[in-house]
Amino acid sequence: MTDRAAAEREPYSVLVVDDDFRVAGIHASLVEEVPGFRVAGTTHTATAALEAVDAFAAAGSAVDLALVDIYLPDGSGIDLLRRLDCDAFVLSAAAEGPVVRRALSAGALAYLVKPFPPELLAEKLRGYARFRQLTDAESVDQSTVESTYRALRETVGRRPDRRPTTRTVTADAVLTAVRNSPKPLSAGEVGELIGVSRATAQRYLASLVSSGLLRMTLRYGTTGRPEQEYRMQ
Repeated sequence: MTDRAAAEREPYSVLVVDDDFRVAGIHASLVEEVPGFRVAGTTHTATAALEAVDAFAAAGSAVDLALVDIYLPDGSGIDLLRRLDCDAFVLSAAAEGPVVRRALSAGALAYLVKPFPPELLAEKLRGYARFRQLTDAESVDQSTVESTYRALRETVGRRPDRRPTTRTVTADAVLTAVRNSPKPLSAGEVGELIGVSRATAQRYLASLVSSGLLRMTLRYGTTGRPEQEYRMQ
């Protein structure tokens, strides 16, 4: 979909569901950058997400798409997928095959493993817009059905470079902090070491993972959700 075409119709409404308010804010800002989409709101629990979808529907402005984390404080994002009355993507650090399979079986149209390049989400949103164009028709033939599958899986549109790169001073500082550490570091730990916010450190770490310079794994504690940690490739 072109920017002009997106501007000629009502934007698709997106609800961001993530227990980390900072991550939710980052994802919301990424959505707002894609023509043809707007953020309906952000919520941090499954209960709040369901209430938000119902409230928007009652007000006559239904949510089109929810971006759902698997780890929520009051339940699993997979269970939430089954209860949401809208389309959904999963954005999660959960990288286990069975989890991905259950999420897709529960109705997720896409599954993005955190951390992911920001442009990947933009590409998936543009694919979703094409998917909606195809499936909003009164009837479809088999060729159109095949096109809907491709729309959700192929990369489309432009690739504006919005990610921080390893050529910037901050990215070099992030990479040096991880390289010099005797143990893997979380985004918060990197941020403390180099004097930036956790969200900023997270963006640069995600870019470095995408570039193949760092590797992300999950750090499991005794309670709560696992934390992403980073080490050299």
